[in-house]
Amino acid sequence: MNKLLCFGIIAFLTTGAHQSVKNMLPAGDPDNGGLTTPDGFETVVVADSTGLARHIAVNSNGDIYVKLRYYGNGQQGGTVALRDTNNDGKADIIRNFGNYKDHSSLANGITIRNGYLYYSSSLAVYRSKLIPGQLLPDEKTEMILKDDHEHGAHWHITKPMAFDSKGNMYVPFGAPSDACQDMVNSPGGQPGSKGQNPCPDLEKHGGVWKFSADKLDQTQKDGTLFATGLRSIVGMRWNPTDESLYAVVHGRDNLHLLFPDLFSSWQSAVLPSEEFVKLEQGSNIGWPYYYYDQIKGKKMLNPEYGGDGKKEGEGSKYQKPVIGFPGHWAPNDVLFYQGNLFPERYKNGAFIAFHGSTNRGPYPQAGYFVAFVPFKNGAASGEWEVFADGFAGVDPIINVSDAKFRPMGLAEGPDGSLYITDSVKGKIWRIMYKGDKKNFGAQQLAAMEKHKLMAHIRTPDEVADNLDMKTKVAGQRIYNTYCTPCHQRNGLGDGSRFPPLAGSEWVSGNKRRLIEVVAKGLEGPIQVKGKPYNDLMPKHDFLKPEEMAQLLTFVRQNFGNMPDRVTVDDINKVLKK
Repeated sequence: MNKLLCFGIIAFLTTGAHQSVKNMLPAGDPDNGGLTTPDGFETVVVADSTGLARHIAVNSNGDIYVKLRYYGNGQQGGTVALRDTNNDGKADIIRNFGNYKDHSSLANGITIRNGYLYYSSSLAVYRSKLIPGQLLPDEKTEMILKDDHEHGAHWHITKPMAFDSKGNMYVPFGAPSDACQDMVNSPGGQPGSKGQNPCPDLEKHGGVWKFSADKLDQTQKDGTLFATGLRSIVGMRWNPTDESLYAVVHGRDNLHLLFPDLFSSWQSAVLPSEEFVKLEQGSNIGWPYYYYDQIKGKKMLNPEYGGDGKKEGEGSKYQKPVIGFPGHWAPNDVLFYQGNLFPERYKNGAFIAFHGSTNRGPYPQAGYFVAFVPFKNGAASGEWEVFADGFAGVDPIINVSDAKFRPMGLAEGPDGSLYITDSVKGKIWRIMYKGDKKNFGAQQLAAMEKHKLMAHIRTPDEVADNLDMKTKVAGQRIYNTYCTPCHQRNGLGDGSRFPPLAGSEWVSGNKRRLIEVVAKGLEGPIQVKGKPYNDLMPKHDFLKPEEMAQLLTFVRQNFGNMPDRVTVDDINKVLKK
């Protein structure tokens, strides 16, 4: 057969196959699901309110499974299954299921492996058998891994899981503190406090452990330490192209709050980096001793261990990331694209969902989009790009509650579509490519590159973008420094982990209880405005009585609260000073 005819047949088969797939895809929404994507892509909203959605998995028949954040007290949680029966792109069957116990608000991972649906709560990894043709899995729930630590729930306790091709499962055990502070007296850290050295957390936390993917009722002692020096991992994935484990790591917080003489509020907003890392047996990323500065391109010594933002110490001994993203963007999932629906440049590359910051004050919040990192021969082959934007629906984003939606989980469908979940209402998007794959390139990418100039992505100007430049009330300045990372500038919290102060009975009620919460901290389940919360409130006993009185007076007289003021005498009576 002559070469021209051969090439023609190959071109016809390739083009025809792609055209056939495109013809089978549902229509995109007229508004592209509210998102901005490169030209040629279309987006359809699969569902708009599944619940507080976390990670997502899509079966080979197109059925969708989403892990939900759980709040207990009879509220809906667990897992949700969705099916589109008429191929219009919209889920018309939505079923909640799960007879297992969920723990706290950080339930996270879900994936499909060998006919089983694996999913996790904060303290366990479970699996259920998928039944061919049936949407819901078998009611029997098997315990694969249990977190049996005596402390129970703590910070950074998500349990995403990844699986290699040899029957191994990888699960992170996140660090219970920010930079290995004293867990008894100061898990959140106090200004100027030192980190423990050597760090005892690294024995059972701050790393990824390897387990059997099929053995039941495992605990941490059944696994082996695979990689260490990792503060908090929410997104982790096995890359089949180079047979390696990758993770997106949340960097530490509060550089300015804890070390105001060493780090400015601007440095604390943009540093340290959120790291996209490749993990191998024995990898050490450096936590808690070192952080990555994406501006300098170096590992820097943490201030808890003598750093000042300039000292490198022995940072060069620790592994650098594939890419270092700006601070606090909250990378919550990563996906290596294996499909053929998208243009060739996306093949084997990594999509990363940035859930968005909560603690960039006094600067606007950042993240809230999906990025793409091109890969070639098992390594990043170019700079990161903005792939999907518009989730927040507003720019700049001052408070996390301003964001209409927050991208959370990523999954690839059997036809190569990309699915994205939202954690605010449980919206699910499906992104498809219907353009000309041959002519996709610089022009489409240039349009998305302009999004890097938007306030929620670009590096903020140190002066012009500082939202506190006109703040004159002393109590408000203290609040903006110590309270906005969790409760936000508008006092509405983040809508999930951190409760609102606005209209809260904890704020407008008994003064003594409020003072004790701020001075002594609070841990364990509570109710705020009828909604349950279960997280750690660090104690702020380092505040002077005058500062605490100013802070609590501001909180009690703002955010829709109008009780009386808190005096220094009130503080001293409670603290017996």
